[in-house]
Amino acid sequence: MPEGHDSKHALILAVNAGSSSLKVSLYKRGTASPKDVELLLNSTITGISQSPAKFSFKLAAHGTGREVKNDPAEDIKDHASAFQHFLEYLKHEGNIERDEIGHVCHRVVHGGDYFEPVVITSETYHYIERLSDLAPLHNGGALSVMQACIDQLKNTKSIAYFDTSFHRTIPKHIAMYAIPQDVAEKRGLKKYGFHGLSYSFILSSVSSFLGKDPSETNLIAMHLGSGASVCAIQHGRSLDTSMGLTPVSGLPGATRSGAIDPSLVFHYTNRAGRISHDRAQAVDVHVTEAEEILNKHSGWAAITGTTDFGEIVKEMKAVEARRAKGESEVGEEEGKWAVAFDLFLDRILDFVGAYYVKMGGKVDALVFAGGIGEKSVELREAVTERVECLGFAIDPKTNKDVEGTEDVVVEIGKHNDGGRVLVCRTDEQYEMARECAIEPKFWKK
Repeated sequence: MPEGHDSKHALILAVNAGSSSLKVSLYKRGTASPKDVELLLNSTITGISQSPAKFSFKLAAHGTGREVKNDPAEDIKDHASAFQHFLEYLKHEGNIERDEIGHVCHRVVHGGDYFEPVVITSETYHYIERLSDLAPLHNGGALSVMQACIDQLKNTKSIAYFDTSFHRTIPKHIAMYAIPQDVAEKRGLKKYGFHGLSYSFILSSVSSFLGKDPSETNLIAMHLGSGASVCAIQHGRSLDTSMGLTPVSGLPGATRSGAIDPSLVFHYTNRAGRISHDRAQAVDVHVTEAEEILNKHSGWAAITGTTDFGEIVKEMKAVEARRAKGESEVGEEEGKWAVAFDLFLDRILDFVGAYYVKMGGKVDALVFAGGIGEKSVELREAVTERVECLGFAIDPKTNKDVEGTEDVVVEIGKHNDGGRVLVCRTDEQYEMARECAIEPKFWKK
């Protein structure tokens, strides 16, 4: 067995805390080769902020336990109680004791100047805590689960994995903002980038699919979900990404505004019907409230009233169908679905086009990932059709058949001399477990 390996503590929990959800996956470290991590089971808790939360438990290689889906859980009130509920269910239904878990990997959205995974100590915990304002939808939930692990899993090593780490290779002139640099450096005001665990998984999976070494792979990857971003990966390293100092920049999301003119915040809060610099006309909205608006009350939810992009596409197609039948003209209310779709499409194209030029046209593949990227046939088609001028082309049939396959990477492009078009089923939990399993320092007794 590998040095320091203890089969009793070979179980790895990978925890991914969302704003109102918790995903937990249990893996077993390979005995012959540490990199061969095996998925034992998955659990998902949704609607944590809306009682009752829904609890799901699905078996993989682990053969013991009762599977449930969207089971109401009245005892779940926050992320900490959600994790407690999972541990109790794991023990009573999965027959796995807490002391069998050797490591817990926590996805942390913002890592600041931490560029490598770190073991959770009092010092690292409080550093991450200070960064919560930069990732208000996620870091708080991750911290709650970390504290629950410290309290309930006394002999388990908790490790933080940062979404920002993958982007540490972004060149200085791309990461910096054109503001006074003494302030920027003192306060860490620069582009950090996010969804790094997802992009790391995409790079590994797609380079293997293409038969290329990761260091020779060039991708424009899109993690499209309720939080969305694009990343230019050149020679296996992050060259640029759409999110910035915080996840609110770049593409719009379900409740995030995406990139805006910074002055908009001040005009948004102005009482006057026209732009005014009269202090008497300004509404007393603090920075934290403005961040609340941009993070939680914007995005396509602000345009349509729903955070569900699938519903937006469904309603848009229904309106198009009525129009095709010659029914009454589409009003502003009905037109909002297409507006939201087109806005998202437009912002994606902004980054894809810019990154293609920035990479000198040397792009091996355009990759769709994330909940929307993996499920939205219509968005993949719309994006690829608009970038045909760059040499990408989609196969309509394979694009529609993605849901019917279980492959991690699926080809949806036409085979020609241009770049490939792929869908990658990204897995942030697996990426954390894999990285944990192969890192010797985490397994020393």
